[in-house]
Amino acid sequence: MNKKSKIYIAGHRGMVGSAIHRKLLGMGYTNIITRTSSELDLRVQEPVNEFFETERPDYVFLAAAKVGGIWANQSYPADFIYQNIVVQSNVIHSAYATGVKKLLFLGSSCIYPKLAPQPMKEEYLLTGLLEHTNEPYAIAKIAGIKMCDAYRAQYGCNFISVMPTNLYGPNDNYDLQNAHVLPTLIRKFHEAKQNGDPAVTIWGTGTPMREFLHADDLADACCFLMENYNQDGLVNIGTGEDVTITQLALLIKEVVGYEGDLIYDASKPDGTPRKLMDVSKLTNLGWKYSIELKDGLKQVYNDYKNSQTSTP
Repeated sequence: MNKKSKIYIAGHRGMVGSAIHRKLLGMGYTNIITRTSSELDLRVQEPVNEFFETERPDYVFLAAAKVGGIWANQSYPADFIYQNIVVQSNVIHSAYATGVKKLLFLGSSCIYPKLAPQPMKEEYLLTGLLEHTNEPYAIAKIAGIKMCDAYRAQYGCNFISVMPTNLYGPNDNYDLQNAHVLPTLIRKFHEAKQNGDPAVTIWGTGTPMREFLHADDLADACCFLMENYNQDGLVNIGTGEDVTITQLALLIKEVVGYEGDLIYDASKPDGTPRKLMDVSKLTNLGWKYSIELKDGLKQVYNDYKNSQTSTP
């Protein structure tokens, strides 16, 4: 990419897309194309085709997706598999049809088998059963990886796939039913502190282990790979380090300044026991994360507090 290359970010208002947008602007790229979902519904093929025919982007970051936590995935499985498959299919095919130089597709670490060996290497894809709580979403993302590889094999398209670990950062979703675990806990601890609640309830047993990467680090890695990676398959993006849900809760409790207790609701699902990415492939290419979890939590909690203008 050069500074005047025409770059389209699909999903630029989401946590991932907005981080990539900030990163590109900070690097001096001046020809970035965006469309809101009301301006361009990526689920509908014809307007997507027309957009690509008209705009002719050189590079595409495909960050648009329907995402959510365990509750959302279990409640809306049809939406998660259908919407993600049609969005990525429309964008990938239009990118091929209009001669896009390079496309980067963003997947998710949930593509790996539930009981995959830890840490999870890229070659573990499709070696076992998926975690049932987010299987429809995972299948959609696996389809996206395979679609990029198929267009590379048949048409020579330089389409690459990256698999981020669990993400957090600005523009995250803090809805208590639809959000992922980290923003959910930030909101729960914040509201418990505001209300003087004696305890905060944690879903599950607190024993599952999760890895967390700041969205700004992800954006940095995506831009690095757009410049330096041109192969089929996929690349894991993460820190290579994980914590238990209990350890995460205690970190957030400290950052928020909440002094009550933790209660575990073991009737709620834990999800996959552990999801740690093997990031040696990315490390060997020359990239490593820079934002430590506690520092990142302080940043996003300050952002969250500032967004709660109605909170006393």
